[in-house]
Amino acid sequence: MELFKDFLGSDQYKIYSLAGDASTRKYYRLIQNDRSWVIMSWEPFVAEKYPFLSVLEHFAKHHVHVPQVHAVYAAEGMIVLEDLGDLTLERKALENQVFANSREFYSLAIDELIKIHGGATEFPDSQCTAFQIQFDTEKFMWELNYAVENLVEGVLKFKFEPKYKEEIYALFKDLCQRLDREPKRIAHRDYHSRNVMLKLDQLKVIDFQDARLGPVQYDLVSLLKDSYVDIPEDFARSLLSEYIAKAQGYLPKSFSRDHFDEIYELQSIQRCFKACGSFASFYHQREDKRYLKYLSPTLKKVIKSLSLFPQYKPFLDLIIDSGALDKVYENL
Repeated sequence: MELFKDFLGSDQYKIYSLAGDASTRKYYRLIQNDRSWVIMSWEPFVAEKYPFLSVLEHFAKHHVHVPQVHAVYAAEGMIVLEDLGDLTLERKALENQVFANSREFYSLAIDELIKIHGGATEFPDSQCTAFQIQFDTEKFMWELNYAVENLVEGVLKFKFEPKYKEEIYALFKDLCQRLDREPKRIAHRDYHSRNVMLKLDQLKVIDFQDARLGPVQYDLVSLLKDSYVDIPEDFARSLLSEYIAKAQGYLPKSFSRDHFDEIYELQSIQRCFKACGSFASFYHQREDKRYLKYLSPTLKKVIKSLSLFPQYKPFLDLIIDSGALDKVYENL
């Protein structure tokens, strides 16, 4: 392409397609001799209003490790980024036979969250899209409804009785309102092990374009109750304590660990069920089976947290009654 010829000052280069994520964005590796970059391709955009660039600039200003931008081609919907390689936190965790060997990398991931929830939130920028949208009752409800539509009604073909559905949605609303009442800081929104890259001895954060204000527990659940890595519970609890120790500068004066943990488990219900909805949607809407294998283990995380709240038993019953746990999703 002519634009890469201009960027490189030569037409001697190669482009290879990279495995993308679950979104409609596409990624390519641009190589010239011993140098390489990653091209993120989507649809044409206005650079000044593009969430990816908006959040990246704000995060970088507050020392969050994000990829460097080398060129922006808004009309073509392309951004040329620093090549961070292929080593994700997921791969690093899975290659270690003893999970404790991944501790230093997860500690680095916690450090990046502290920057996002701390400095990046403490100094708001009205131009940054992360301050213009938020997790509120409506958004939390939308995510739960998305899971019902795609998993329960879509993949499982479960038929609701009207009163049953009304009861479930009343519970959803109660749960979402409780989360909405929590203090809000910038949430990455998808802070799991595939969106944390390791390059040399530094950790870098990607896929932050949907950042918005929300409870800090949203990102902590994404990281510590990850659908892609089965993190031992004692390891996760230790990292949660590490986060709290490092977050003292912005935790409320009335901080209660019991309340923090309660919200963490409530957020686990909402966030993990939302993840199940996403995995189901890729198959229900696109017949993409790649993510079906993550449904059962993620549903078990939802159930474990639900078991701590007797008032939400009908939600637990829905997962059982719909056959969500019995389904062998990989055979669909």
